[in-house]
Amino acid sequence: MAVPIRTAVAGLCAGLVSALLTTVPAQAEQRQQHERAWAVSSAPHAPRARISLDDSTGTLSLTVSRDGRTVLEPSPVGIVTEQADLSKGLRFLHRKDRTVDQRYRAKSGKRLDRAVRMKETRLSFATAAGARLDLVVRASADGVAYRYVLPTGHGDVLGEASAFNLPADAGAWLSTYRVDNEGQFAQYTAATAPTAAYSPQALFATPGGYTLLAESDLTGSYSGARLAHTQGTGTYRIQLADERVDADGPLVTPWRAMVTGDLATVTRSTFTDDLAPASRVADQSWIRPGTVLWTWLAGGRTAGQSLAAQKAYVDYAAERGWPYEAVDSGWYFKKDEWDVTDPDWQTNSWMPELVRYARAKGVEIIVWIHQRDLDTPEERAQWLPTLERWGVAGVKIDFMNSEAQSMLRWYDTILPETAAHHLLVDFHGSTVPKGMQRTWPHVMSLEGVGGEEKRTNTAAHLTTLPFTRNVIGSMDFTPGAFQRVGLRPNSDAAETGLAVTYESGLQMYAGTPESYDERPLARGYFDQLPAAWGDTRLLAGQPGREAVVARRSGDRWFVGGVYAGAARTAEVPLGIGPGRWLVQTIKDGADGLVQDSRVLRGGDTLRVDVVANGGFAALACRWRPGVTTCYR
Repeated sequence: MAVPIRTAVAGLCAGLVSALLTTVPAQAEQRQQHERAWAVSSAPHAPRARISLDDSTGTLSLTVSRDGRTVLEPSPVGIVTEQADLSKGLRFLHRKDRTVDQRYRAKSGKRLDRAVRMKETRLSFATAAGARLDLVVRASADGVAYRYVLPTGHGDVLGEASAFNLPADAGAWLSTYRVDNEGQFAQYTAATAPTAAYSPQALFATPGGYTLLAESDLTGSYSGARLAHTQGTGTYRIQLADERVDADGPLVTPWRAMVTGDLATVTRSTFTDDLAPASRVADQSWIRPGTVLWTWLAGGRTAGQSLAAQKAYVDYAAERGWPYEAVDSGWYFKKDEWDVTDPDWQTNSWMPELVRYARAKGVEIIVWIHQRDLDTPEERAQWLPTLERWGVAGVKIDFMNSEAQSMLRWYDTILPETAAHHLLVDFHGSTVPKGMQRTWPHVMSLEGVGGEEKRTNTAAHLTTLPFTRNVIGSMDFTPGAFQRVGLRPNSDAAETGLAVTYESGLQMYAGTPESYDERPLARGYFDQLPAAWGDTRLLAGQPGREAVVARRSGDRWFVGGVYAGAARTAEVPLGIGPGRWLVQTIKDGADGLVQDSRVLRGGDTLRVDVVANGGFAALACRWRPGVTTCYR
């Protein structure tokens, strides 16, 4: 009876992992006598990768440490194709080293100006039959990553032997894998997590510091990954979305990345962007991040999809100085209602009039569109030029719900086409960034998160996102839904702070105009939020319990704090620089939001009374005599 390909590969990978986990000390000593090893590190005290080749079996393993303490235990490395099993029987050929030294400027994210310095080692191996494998390893101050490079003729990829062996008692914050990446994060240890497939954005607290597993430079040349785990072990195996990856030509796989360091380093890291290819958009002058009045949860899902309703939303955005308004599902005909034989089919909509109306008031329009309406060349040729001609600023494309190779190839197509038509992009029901925003900077945000729309969110989930999903790129959580009392787990002050705690190139406010007007302190704070950030710092944090993030714009710092659990007096080190600062803090009061102002020195403790599952929002600026507000 034939064994299915996935079963055979999974058995092979599980066997390799088991062999690494069950080695007794005597066997380990014997193996050291037959082992060759290479180390890669960018600097002292930085993460250090060690790649080992067992000469007796020809198998490779990877270990990561920081300051001599374990981050990743010996973990199998290898890939299996139609023509060769490149997870065993390997012999070393040669090594090549180089330094990756780059600077680039982003359009959104944790900071705009980025500096990259990594050490790269390329190790070449071959089987006895002559099949070749290059293992490329990079190490930086905040991470370690590796990828496989294969020449032509290897055939389709059947799977990877790649796995991550974490210390069994390492703290773990995991989200069960979903095709839309919208699961909830929960806390376990590496070994006690239930048997399941998990999102590849998995955070662990190891003796060598925190490490966030991630991918970078994932394209349609390969397949998306998830982490397969069996309860009782600290092992998380790479499982591809496709049983067979079409890859007969030369192949460069995505990076398997580990963002590593203390929690502040992980939170501030741009490692997955730094690994990705440089921007492919030459003229970026039209790419403008900003805040958005998003009308779906504000009433657009019911009576709001009409010209009159949307004009009213535009009026409100213009009054507030918010540069964008987003029109969600329901504004255009369904696919089977199109009459594309009519040369004027695109004009059967009120959208052009709305765009003209909004532009006259200084507001740009972003429109929702279903992926199924952009999944063929003909449909894209109809929609994208039309939207550009109307003057639409961007598209929110929804319901991809797959990281299989076929869908990744669609991403490879839609990204350059939207850039060519000067359309900003926000993906929903989607993959997560994985370096996409460096290569395609017009991608302002992606959902890929259990966001504001979910009715199952917990406060612990909200406090985990800054250390997991939002580490790897912009996250369209859509904060600000004050009207959803009872449907969200946090307080009004915490909801206000989420607009800073969570970064998104298009920060879509999900509230109703009425809910903002009922909370003028939150509304005024939202009015102050900038289009992009110059720097990001973690002031205080513990996944599942608290997250306080500061982001700088010019000479002002915005601070968002979110907490899970009982009421407390939060104590936050004001690590935003020396000197005196005027700090204006919005918190929950007995009858709604209240604000206080105080002058503190950099490094002082900011104390805020936080209600159960609450939080706060603050704005800090340089203080001198006569300065009474940071608001402009």
